[in-house]
Amino acid sequence: MTDEETHVVTAFVRHDGYVLLCRRSEHVGTYTGRWGAVSGYAEGDPDAQVLVELEEEAGFETDAVDLVRAGSTVDVHDDDLGTHWVVHPYLFDVDDRDVTVSEEHDACEWVHATEMLRRECVPKLWSAYDRVAPSVRSVTADDEHGAATLSVRALEVLRDRAGVLRAEDASPDAAVDEVGDLARRLQRARPSMAVVENRVNRAMATADADAASLETAAMDGINRAVRVDVDAAGRAASLVGDRSVLTLSRSGTVLRALQDANPTEVFVAESRPGNEGVDVVERLLADAPTTLHTDAAIGHVLATEDVDCVLVGADAVLADGRVVNKTGTRLAAVAAAHEEVPFFVACATDKVRADDTVNLETGRRSAVYDGDAPVDVTNPTFDVTPAHLVDAVVTERGELDPSDVREIADEFATLAAWREDVDGELDGGTGASGRADSDDGTGASGRADSDDGTGASGRADSDGGTGAGGRADNDDASGASRR
Repeated sequence: MTDEETHVVTAFVRHDGYVLLCRRSEHVGTYTGRWGAVSGYAEGDPDAQVLVELEEEAGFETDAVDLVRAGSTVDVHDDDLGTHWVVHPYLFDVDDRDVTVSEEHDACEWVHATEMLRRECVPKLWSAYDRVAPSVRSVTADDEHGAATLSVRALEVLRDRAGVLRAEDASPDAAVDEVGDLARRLQRARPSMAVVENRVNRAMATADADAASLETAAMDGINRAVRVDVDAAGRAASLVGDRSVLTLSRSGTVLRALQDANPTEVFVAESRPGNEGVDVVERLLADAPTTLHTDAAIGHVLATEDVDCVLVGADAVLADGRVVNKTGTRLAAVAAAHEEVPFFVACATDKVRADDTVNLETGRRSAVYDGDAPVDVTNPTFDVTPAHLVDAVVTERGELDPSDVREIADEFATLAAWREDVDGELDGGTGASGRADSDDGTGASGRADSDDGTGASGRADSDGGTGAGGRADNDDASGASRR
């Protein structure tokens, strides 16, 4: 075994739940004909070099990629080549699938990540992906993205685990036990987000009792989620048209709708304490005249500016028509009603909760007050807007009224029946597959999903932890450029 180290970067590029795989051509000196991610020699700083490779090998400019996570390094010993590869993995999101492939590749495809388990790939490609892949922890800790996006991330977690179990030829009982427990953990991760629960329920309810079927159901769920979210955004865009709009928070559906519409002006509340509105404004600058303002100014803006409608997203629509969304939504609805400005909610029907249960998450105390005085602080992440303040819930099925919402809620209640067919939760025990099902256990793939644990691969899944390579493996890790 050689001690010579050669550092390389590997960038997994993701769009709508798919990742980009490239097949290495005869113009490269190693692993010709094998599939890999966008990669290259790390000449100097890997965080800077990965951006160079993304542009040179696939045509992605720096301002067109969003860094999700930089993972701990993967060691690959190739005795035939006399090389010890040190792989620096990264995960990036992009807004479209336009790729300009270099001569170093003779083909590229957008595929579900588990396709790597079935193709002839460069050594340890899956291990590198596993270090940056979404996890229960990353879904729990993500305070930047909307519920629809996080539901797709949750389905990716299910897909990846089922794909590993399929590759390991796990028994049907072991697969159902492990993936079923993972599904419950994902649902508990974001209890306020009905879309996570509903989409996970649909995947589990439509799958047969084996790993391959579970993987397929998760992949189908991702494809369907993307399609209905796009359809809902399209209907909302048609409703907005060329009117002026006020919005808040960061809903992917609303953002897509505003980009597809032709608004004369967009007013965006900053959406404290996460300030998601700032990102929305930056993304809309090229699409419409945009103004950022404080949350406290929502009423003032509606009273003094020429605002034609309010358009917000939803984390959940309750069966009785109430809307759960980022704190400030209720304030905007009350102010809009006072000024006689229509108030619209845009979301897929998957965000309808099967019951009227309200789960309001609470943010960090320090986001409101970080001093030393014994100050009582409340920092609710979500609030509830009464149904009578909502003029329309715009979905892929059209505009819903309260009776429509109740009917959809009944549909989703039936999807949860899969949980009755699977043995009880094993929060501290071990499933049939021999996997610890606790939050600090290790899965069949040897990967830890704990807050600070590290799996056999050496990857930390914590939001503040650092992997073996000395880089944070979290959703807001720094490193390569984040747009």
